[in-house]
Amino acid sequence: MVQSGGVVLEGRSRRRHSLSEKRRIVEQTFQPGASVAQVAQANGVNTNQVFKWRRAFERGELVEPVAGTAALLPVTVSSSRETPARKPAPPQPDEPTASGSIHIEFPGRALVSVENGADAVLLRSILESLRR
Repeated sequence: MVQSGGVVLEGRSRRRHSLSEKRRIVEQTFQPGASVAQVAQANGVNTNQVFKWRRAFERGELVEPVAGTAALLPVTVSSSRETPARKPAPPQPDEPTASGSIHIEFPGRALVSVENGADAVLLRSILESLRR
């Protein structure tokens, strides 16, 4: 315990790192030949903390929150996947006969595949959670 001008200071204070700073440090560790321990030391951070940030980065958690703005994402259109030939069941009278699927990939974060008949409310919820 240290007293400084009437203020009592106990131990060290924790430093808060912004998401962009965490991401910058993590990205340094992915450079060819980089050592997590050396990157951590160069940035004044504990090596275990950097490993924790790397796991969060891989889960897509080190992204800045979107402030209600829309952003354009690159889109790649590919041919439909080939599936093994099997005899389809005859359509039921109440079922729609249209088919199709949509595959949305957020590199390093998620791959979302939407098949015909997906619940629109659930899909909206999933996509909104990925925006964050």
